[in-house]
Amino acid sequence: MMLLRLEDLTVRRGGVAVVTGVSAEVRAGEVIGLLGPNGAGKTSLLRAALGLLPHQGRASLALLAPGQRARAAAWLPQAREIAWGMPVEAVVRLGRLPHGAGGTAAVERALARMGLQDLRGRAATALSGGEQARVLIARALAQEAPLLLADEPTAGLDPEAQIATMQVFVELAAAGGAVVASLHDLGLAARHCTRLWVLSKGRLVADGAPREVLTQELLAKVFHIRAHFADTPEGPVFQPLARLGG
Repeated sequence: MMLLRLEDLTVRRGGVAVVTGVSAEVRAGEVIGLLGPNGAGKTSLLRAALGLLPHQGRASLALLAPGQRARAAAWLPQAREIAWGMPVEAVVRLGRLPHGAGGTAAVERALARMGLQDLRGRAATALSGGEQARVLIARALAQEAPLLLADEPTAGLDPEAQIATMQVFVELAAAGGAVVASLHDLGLAARHCTRLWVLSKGRLVADGAPREVLTQELLAKVFHIRAHFADTPEGPVFQPLARLGG
C-alpha cells in the first residue's frame, strides 16, 4: 500500500531552490533512511511532504485535510526540548489528539516501546535531553498513524537508545506501517533501513537498498568520506574511515 507519493517536489526559500524535483514513493513495510550532508534539504523535504512548507509539485499528504493528515502520518520534528511541565504520560497522550477521546492502550504501547514506564509520572521538563527525546518519539508513536516522518530521531540518544529506536521503526514497518527518518549515522541507516534516499544539494541522487546506495563512489561524491561496508553474521556493518580531500 502506498502511504506517500512525491511528484516533482520543489521547495524554494528566498527564491533559492533547497529541494528540486524530488519524485519518490513510500509503501507499507518500508523503513527509509533520508541521508545527506548538512544543508542538503532533508528537513525541508520532510516538512514539504507534510504540507508544512509551501512547495511546487505534488505531495499526497499535503492534499489531505488537517485531520485526515494527522491520522495518516505522524511528525517528529528535529527540535527536542519540551517546554511544558507536564507528566511524561500526559505529553505522550498528546499524540492521541487526532483521534479524539480514548487511546489508553496506544499510550501504554508507546511508553513501553521507548522504555518510559518508570518515568511516566515525572515532569517532562525535569528529564535529561535524551530522555525528553524519547518522550517525544513516544508521543509520535502514540499517534499510531500508518506513516511516521522523523527528523533526526536518534540525535542526542545514547547508543542503546539509538538501536532501540531503530528497532521500534523496524517493528512498525513489519506490522504494516512505514517510517521515513532523516539520519546522519550511516551505520544505523545501513543496518536498519530497507531503503535509503540520498539528497545532495536538494536533489535526490540515490534511492535503493543500503548495499546498492552506499557505494564508495557515492560516499566520496556526496559525503566526502571513505568507508568500510561488510556483511556479517549479525547483519550489515558500515563504518566511516576517513574524510577525503584534506
